[in-house]
Amino acid sequence: MTRPTHSIPAPEAADDDAEQTARARRLFQLQRDARWRVAQSGAAERIARLRRLRTAILAHRQALYDGVRADFRKSPAEFEVTEIQLVLGEIAHTIRHLRKWMRPRRVPTPPLLAGTAARVRHEPRGQVLILAPWNYPFQLLIGPLVAAVAAGNVAILRPSEKVPATAAAMARVVADAFPEDEVAMVAGGIPTADALLELPFDHIFFTGSTVVGRKVMHAAAEHLATVTLELGGKSPAIVDRSADVAQAAERIVWGKMVNAGQTCVAPDYVLVHPADAPAFLAAARDTVARFYGSGEAARMSQDFARIVDRRAFDRLADALHQTLAEGARAETGGQTDAEERYIAPTVLSNVRPDAPVMREEIFGPILPVLTVDSTDAALAFVNARPKPLALYLFSRDGRTTERVLRGTTAGGTIVNHVICHLANPDLPFGGVGESGQGSYHGLAGFRAFSHERAVLHAGRWSLAPLYYPPYGPRMRRIAHLMSRWMER
Repeated sequence: MTRPTHSIPAPEAADDDAEQTARARRLFQLQRDARWRVAQSGAAERIARLRRLRTAILAHRQALYDGVRADFRKSPAEFEVTEIQLVLGEIAHTIRHLRKWMRPRRVPTPPLLAGTAARVRHEPRGQVLILAPWNYPFQLLIGPLVAAVAAGNVAILRPSEKVPATAAAMARVVADAFPEDEVAMVAGGIPTADALLELPFDHIFFTGSTVVGRKVMHAAAEHLATVTLELGGKSPAIVDRSADVAQAAERIVWGKMVNAGQTCVAPDYVLVHPADAPAFLAAARDTVARFYGSGEAARMSQDFARIVDRRAFDRLADALHQTLAEGARAETGGQTDAEERYIAPTVLSNVRPDAPVMREEIFGPILPVLTVDSTDAALAFVNARPKPLALYLFSRDGRTTERVLRGTTAGGTIVNHVICHLANPDLPFGGVGESGQGSYHGLAGFRAFSHERAVLHAGRWSLAPLYYPPYGPRMRRIAHLMSRWMER
């Protein structure tokens, strides 16, 4: 995900950051004192906390709608589907499975350890920090919190300063659901976030850009804290010759334009065969018109969000205009309005691989369509770039699908659709390489916020005395026998 850099805060903002930093340090110590009490909670207590969270979400649903609408004109219906429903589903799934996840897991013991019993216990990491971005402010703050609570941690949450109205609504949700010594939210700007990173948390969960992710990982290294980094990158959509081109265009346009393209797993660009490009572009134009309207109608659509701030708008508008100036064609869209921070749903053709829109993650409603002559060319194009958070393949050919899966790597892959894999709590969600580290959702989230503790119980009888010194011929015979047994 793309997060702009920040200027020096105004004096009022600096005062607020000083206040929030002092509050963060107080909360950290408060939660340190409660950490072991929370860690020793059983499944029933953790489930009760999750139910309180669900009740608080439902109680403040309208305030959350109003918040995202005020912050970047996001449609309440889109917010409900892409954020609230995903979090409620995560809570329900976790409540349903938590008792099973928490049970110690028996594992086999080798012959060398005859007479022992081995188990793996999941214990909380302890004090965790969750740093969330602005683009899906509720889902990407509260979703990880569900896993952190399920695993028995205490947590401090920090939402983005770019969505103040949404953050205020989320603060009420958190305050209603949890006492401060269990879960608390801290506002403030970048100085507050930096101050939080100086505290010795046991685990840091960050969603945002790769640039800031490196900073978070460096800060975590100072305390040897573990991290989960959910980053981003240019997620490709490959349209194979066997695909239903019209359906592919419809699904790709939907995934690209939801939240005005400000989605870390949005299809960033499309690779399609030259013979199929005209049909794909025609279907993409029709889909945009059907979803949002054309021209002025698209700008007036109540279902299309705005770019979050002027800096992000300027970055996108500059890349778009430069790409058009270099010969790309706007098949639909291309209009911008700085005052409204509006960029029309745009589909580009005749885009060069080194065009401005292809140099970094777009993170906006601009869809470049490039042509490739073969599957090999598509794979070479994808693999010449950093590993993406998601890769989308449209194909009806099983051999091509397997070839793409074997020949690429990505955080996740969907065949014949886009972005919806994150709605399945049984699938781990995360990146690889520059697109992230670690995963969450469902069991993967519970494990991300847990330490797997190995426990070995030795009985009264044991083979261990056979290996006590003094060593001699007996030890060599035993080692020989054990080696022969293990080679069977």
